[in-house]
Amino acid sequence: MVDAMGLRGRPLCVYLVSLLAMQAMPALASATGRSKSSEKRQAVDTAVDGVFIRSLKVNCKVTSRFAHYVVTSQVVNTASEAREVAFDVEIPKTAFISDFAITADGNAFIGDIKDKVTAWKQYRKAAISGENAGLVRASGRTMEKFTIHLNVNPHSKVTFQLTYEEVLKRSLMQYEIVIKVKPKQLVHHFEIDVDIFEPQGISKLDAQAPFLPKELAAQTIKKSFSGKKGHVLFRPTVGQQQSCPTCSTSLLNGDFKVTYDVSRDEICDLLVANNHFAHFFAPQNLTNMNKNVVFVIDISGSMKGQKVKQTKEALLQILGDMQPGDYFDLVLFGSRVQSWKGSLVQASEANLQAAQDFVRGFSLDEATNLNGGLLRGIEILNKVRESLPELSNHASILIMLTDGDPTEGVTDRSQILKNVRSAIQGRFPLYNLGFGHNVDFNFLEVMSMENNGRAQRIYEDRDAAQQLQGFYSQVAKPLLVDVELQYPQDAVLALTQHRHKQYYEGSEIVVAGRIADNKKGSFKADVKAHGEGQEFRTTCLVDEEEMKKLLRERGHMLENHVERLWAYLTIQELLAKRMKVDGEERANLSSQALKMSLAYQFVTPLTSMSIRGMADQDGLKPTIDKPSEDSPPMEMLGPRRTFVLSASQPSPTHSSIPDQVTGVDTDPHFIIHVPQKEDALCFNINEEPGVILSLVQDPNTGFSVNGQLIGNKARNPGQHEGTYFGRLGIANPATDFQLEVTPKNITLNPGSGGPVFSWRDQAALRQDGAVVTINKKRNLVVSVEDGATFEVVLHRVWKGSSIPQDFLGFYVLDSHRMSARTHGLLDTELFAHLPLKPLSPARSHFKTGGQFFQPFGFEVSDIRPGSDPTKPDATMVVKNRRLTVTRGLQKDYSKDPRHGAEVSCWFIHNNGAGLIDGAHTDYIVSDIF
Repeated sequence: MVDAMGLRGRPLCVYLVSLLAMQAMPALASATGRSKSSEKRQAVDTAVDGVFIRSLKVNCKVTSRFAHYVVTSQVVNTASEAREVAFDVEIPKTAFISDFAITADGNAFIGDIKDKVTAWKQYRKAAISGENAGLVRASGRTMEKFTIHLNVNPHSKVTFQLTYEEVLKRSLMQYEIVIKVKPKQLVHHFEIDVDIFEPQGISKLDAQAPFLPKELAAQTIKKSFSGKKGHVLFRPTVGQQQSCPTCSTSLLNGDFKVTYDVSRDEICDLLVANNHFAHFFAPQNLTNMNKNVVFVIDISGSMKGQKVKQTKEALLQILGDMQPGDYFDLVLFGSRVQSWKGSLVQASEANLQAAQDFVRGFSLDEATNLNGGLLRGIEILNKVRESLPELSNHASILIMLTDGDPTEGVTDRSQILKNVRSAIQGRFPLYNLGFGHNVDFNFLEVMSMENNGRAQRIYEDRDAAQQLQGFYSQVAKPLLVDVELQYPQDAVLALTQHRHKQYYEGSEIVVAGRIADNKKGSFKADVKAHGEGQEFRTTCLVDEEEMKKLLRERGHMLENHVERLWAYLTIQELLAKRMKVDGEERANLSSQALKMSLAYQFVTPLTSMSIRGMADQDGLKPTIDKPSEDSPPMEMLGPRRTFVLSASQPSPTHSSIPDQVTGVDTDPHFIIHVPQKEDALCFNINEEPGVILSLVQDPNTGFSVNGQLIGNKARNPGQHEGTYFGRLGIANPATDFQLEVTPKNITLNPGSGGPVFSWRDQAALRQDGAVVTINKKRNLVVSVEDGATFEVVLHRVWKGSSIPQDFLGFYVLDSHRMSARTHGLLDTELFAHLPLKPLSPARSHFKTGGQFFQPFGFEVSDIRPGSDPTKPDATMVVKNRRLTVTRGLQKDYSKDPRHGAEVSCWFIHNNGAGLIDGAHTDYIVSDIF
């Protein structure tokens, strides 16, 4: 998506191009263009506030399954003032970004890939993903979204160019590219160009735009293929995009799909170029093997409702598709483990009908005995050797579906991994399907990888049953088992995975490696495996004449792509292996993956790309990072950070930042507004840095807000060390919601590896009844359903300030829905650094609990000179206690976080003794949550 946003925040032009699961490429075409004068007229007509997208092109070149994508967009600002634009592109989660460039006003800003530690040191950004500007975030099932925001100067243009790469994966007999097209305006130059070169020859090619009428799609899609080459061009004119002749709305809204496959006349497909090789193995005309399959299904209480309904629907369809030669059983696990038969039975019509009746009739249990369910399924498959030796040559498969964590029986994940590994002993693959986002997907992924399978997430959606069936269709037809691709040991220096437990119809095994110098002549590939009733063996030799011909045709592109294909697969495998190990072995794998990521300039979970020459208003550089795992579900707007486009423009000084604080009181001071008196009471808490104070605690719900103190060294001997709030923890255990706030970042659900945001982000998050709004560099607001609304303000300081570090302010905007038992140092009208907004007198009588919920009064008498002539002392009677108090001023930052306002109040000494319930030490807690 290319999104031009106005400075006031409303959309100017929005263009979405989502590059989805990529797996194919084809065809040839041409499209008519428009005159330059017509182009200019149309561009002006479609501009909003002077900003329009002149062109957007997606170019994809594929050489032997390795896809190289370039997305180029040009945005023009014809207005007389600067405008903010956003460049958004969705890329496959399996792809690696390899280049990004911006050209504006004659200046080029180029991506520079470094390891994350170096990037942090060089650009002094926080070493967390939430601080990154050109951030890649999870965006749906198969996609990640790349986003960067920029200010475009008046009467100027900016060109974005993003490059990313990946190896296309064959599934169900084809490679597929899906480009999600969703422009929210008419785009003058829109083009998708796909160029394919496959040495084996292209056997089929298709391209579809289902969002267009068939006749219009036929006019706008040009495709052709012949021999090794294929080409697809999609270039709709502005008129062809219009939903009606006079409409400004676009028809382009959906998935543009390109699918292709290669010729399979020869068993061997072995490429050698520049001392690297790529071996593609997908033999044809093999007999489907019979299979032994056990389905292990989670029936715990969390599967209730739509989940179990869709699971049953999928199982009924899968059972209906089984072949007569297959054998199967079903295992269910909740608090206890139950199996349908306890042993494999043939997929006869009668048995399938009985199994379907069993599926329709099973009910849910409570807990999740995942370990027990898996071990029962493994036991059933292992029994084949003893009780049914005639089935031992079948392809055995174990498939588990779960939506939660183990809570019954063995619950320690490391022990479960050990138990499963020991029970399977490499005999068959385990496929884990994780239903929903609450499942520990990393745990399932490691378990599958350790047992020759893979894990797949099943998304909670209307098509969940189809997702389950779709996965099963990929493993429903095994053709070979125990597949091993062998290469001469003295000729190969580095090799990707070359042993596979099973090979399925419609898929492909890809092995790549480096060949030692002067060993090309002896290089070959031997393949051995077991098929249906026979051994499979073949030897592949390099056709040197054919390779010379291919190199003449494709030149350096072929050499480069074979090597980068090897590097891509190697890095992916190193990253996968490091998930399964710890300590020195993990560090070694990380080091290898990092070294290769830098050598081949890939943005991986170990590297960052920084944009040279650019800076935001704080002088920080934009960086591009890749997330290491899926993000939890949430509704999110942002994050955002805007960057200037002039390389010669100096970064603003810190004093220009509007929300920096020039001076604040040191110790955390609390102000109680008493509307009935039109006055205020205040007190300090004098504690050491590191102490955590309970600010709000609702015993009825468990909802809490705690704050941890940070401090600086005392300026004079004997002077109390100043303290501030440097960390806040907001938690609602009823919904597992946690929010950790520091002056550097905001972390959602930190205990489970949730997403991290910076104070430079603009974001709105919604999760489990809580809404968190981050307002860039100013504040964040937390609203809890049936609870309260709080605000956290960031106080920023700079070099030379009397306050040496950033800190937080906290106050309550609304607490009337919290229970009457709510307690803590901040109940409702009490706050640290920032005064709470008081309840109106008309509403305050509804509160019946909490130390400051009930309206209370105080009387002041005997006003007299104090030790400071400007601050008189007095006697106060409050809560039936007689106190000596002092009149003074405190800073109130609720309305002006930068400067604050002086508030007159009666100061209660000794940590609020006599005013707060109990002693202040009663409010010290051990943990931020």
